[in-house]
Amino acid sequence: MTSDSINKHKNLFPTSTGSNDNLLLLLNRTSEIICKWFSDADKLGPIPIESNFECSVPEEYGKSVDVLFSEIESLIYSSFNPVHVGSLAHLDPPPLIISILGDLVAAGLNNNLLAHELSPSVSLLEESICKWFSRILGFTDLAGGVAASGGTLSNLNALVAARNHAGLETDPKAVYLISEDAHSSFIKCTRIMGLEKNNLIKVKTDKDGCMDIIELKKTIDKCSNEGKRIFAIVATLGTTVRGAIDPIENICNICNEKKIWLHIDGSIGGIFSITNLPINGINNVNLANSITINPQKILGITKTSSLLIVSNIEILKNTFSTGLPYVSTENNFLNRGELGVQGSRPAEIIKLWLGLRFLGMHGIEDVLNSSIEKRIFFENNLDTEKYDLYTGPLHIISFLPKGMNKNESDLWTLNKRLNLMKENFMISRPLFKNRYYLRAVFGNYNTSESHIKDLLKLLN
Repeated sequence: MTSDSINKHKNLFPTSTGSNDNLLLLLNRTSEIICKWFSDADKLGPIPIESNFECSVPEEYGKSVDVLFSEIESLIYSSFNPVHVGSLAHLDPPPLIISILGDLVAAGLNNNLLAHELSPSVSLLEESICKWFSRILGFTDLAGGVAASGGTLSNLNALVAARNHAGLETDPKAVYLISEDAHSSFIKCTRIMGLEKNNLIKVKTDKDGCMDIIELKKTIDKCSNEGKRIFAIVATLGTTVRGAIDPIENICNICNEKKIWLHIDGSIGGIFSITNLPINGINNVNLANSITINPQKILGITKTSSLLIVSNIEILKNTFSTGLPYVSTENNFLNRGELGVQGSRPAEIIKLWLGLRFLGMHGIEDVLNSSIEKRIFFENNLDTEKYDLYTGPLHIISFLPKGMNKNESDLWTLNKRLNLMKENFMISRPLFKNRYYLRAVFGNYNTSESHIKDLLKLLN
């Protein structure tokens, strides 16, 4: 390589000598665009009505910084904006400011959680944060965990570990149980694990959307009579459509009796379990073998931020360890890529760490409690003579007009959602048990009581 070719690319990467002023200028310019977009959210709405964004592809020669910034701005202003007060459709809250900085630090470090030597400080940080979650949830010193890019992967890690721990990795009669209202991603997990559709068994729920214990017992007995071997039961702490919480303590008692792994999908509600908020069903998660927690869904930790906590970290090691023969391994240090499906991972734990440190326990409880208070206010003021409500103890509520048949309500939800969007209120239209509902998720910290009153006026 000639000196000319080296100099030609000197501004493409951070330098180990001299100034990185060019990088600083680019970061400042990007920050200004993003901050202006946040500030413009009120007049722009949750999603752009019109978009002029065109997806450009790489060409023979690279483009100038000015051209790229023009495209960056177009991309940003054509995106969903979670900071808008009417963004109430999904479990996608505004980003916590300090968490945005965590993403920046992680990108700048470009460390790899695959191995300790590639991420010495961040590996210790992830281990420490997982240990902290384990302790505050009530697990023993044997517990620990691993971060993953989303709840689906955390749940998959748990299910693979459970099946391996049960010694049923290749058994075609190995099955696991979920409630009929559990998240649809378990279908994906089933496929990834090489299981058939009938290896995933759904248990009926009660009138409140919780796993029915009597039905669970019947299902277990039926599996036994058919020679099926249950390697896990999944309890949901916060269902997608109504935020229902399965009876964890009762399910755990059954799992203990039958020696079955209990996994809690706490992707939505698990984070509430680290608080002292008086919510029925969020206690006793330490009775499980594993729990998934997704701080990204309500605390505003930027995507992605998901943790799997297990009661015994050795089970994850035994399940996923390969030895990483191409990486130097020091004594007493664990390579985090040996604890789950993912190998290479960015230092996403930094933004969770900063977010938790920034908020503190009082701040965490304030964010979580405010979301529940908003849901309660909406629920108490929605016309119950006009609507049937479907909710639980968390911050999610779904509803439908009374007296409509399926075709009528499907059309009504479609039109009503479109009309609300015109008023800059974005709520979702989930398909649940072959029928469409309207759903509001009150995890947006920017949404105030006055904004909810405006939404209610459009519904009542």
